[in-house]
Amino acid sequence: MSQITQPPRPRVLGPVNWLGLQTLTGKETGRFIKVYAQTIVAPVITTLLFYLVFSLALGGAQRMIGATPYMAFLAPGLIMMSMAQNAFANTSSSMVISKVQGNIVDVLMPPLSPMELTLGYTLGGIARGLVVGFVSILVLALLMDVQISNVFYIIYHGLMGSMMLALLGLIGGIWSSKFDHLAAVQNFIIMPATFLSGTFYTADRLPESWRFLCHLNPFFYMIDGFRYGFIGISDGTLGVGLVTLAVTNIILLAVAYRMISTGYKLKS
Repeated sequence: MSQITQPPRPRVLGPVNWLGLQTLTGKETGRFIKVYAQTIVAPVITTLLFYLVFSLALGGAQRMIGATPYMAFLAPGLIMMSMAQNAFANTSSSMVISKVQGNIVDVLMPPLSPMELTLGYTLGGIARGLVVGFVSILVLALLMDVQISNVFYIIYHGLMGSMMLALLGLIGGIWSSKFDHLAAVQNFIIMPATFLSGTFYTADRLPESWRFLCHLNPFFYMIDGFRYGFIGISDGTLGVGLVTLAVTNIILLAVAYRMISTGYKLKS
């Protein structure tokens, strides 16, 4: 008797395609792990060089911010800046490369909802930011006494800051048609916002008008709260920073979701 074979049955995905989301997240994470020398080692070396330049060449080792040594004040800002830049780079480069090479269709065709696509790319960017931050802390711990004042603020601002830049990178990558457009986003939005966020200085030393603008910058709260987690000192209101980052990420998530769901510059 011939054996009767059953026809293949369609896979029941359920409300969330967990397998697809895991696969996309793994793809985005694997991208930067495979080239770790460029995506992890290089940013850590850059952070270390910034630290050494301010410490040795610019006399930062003798400076004080109130009762806090300047280098202890500077280190968390450098770490957070590196985390933010790499979270942005992971999502933005992935999206632009897929569009330029024409293989974005390989991501859009599988049964992944717009929210699953948004989260998959974002989680990959968050992972890169957190890995770079963790390795940077370990390396700087060899040069200085790393003190931790509040673990919650370190984790929260590291996570939410990486998420904010990953979403900005995703939005910028979707909007950009070529690498020149992406470079414009980096040079005229990301870099100014990062350097004007209190990374290298305390906002209290700024003129009143500039201090007001600084406090409108979400990057300021990202770095200020992260720094507070290490040294226990902040320039802004911590509660405002917690809410600002959460609201900013919700807005950016909604914008990224909307762009993907409508196929903006992806399906045309």
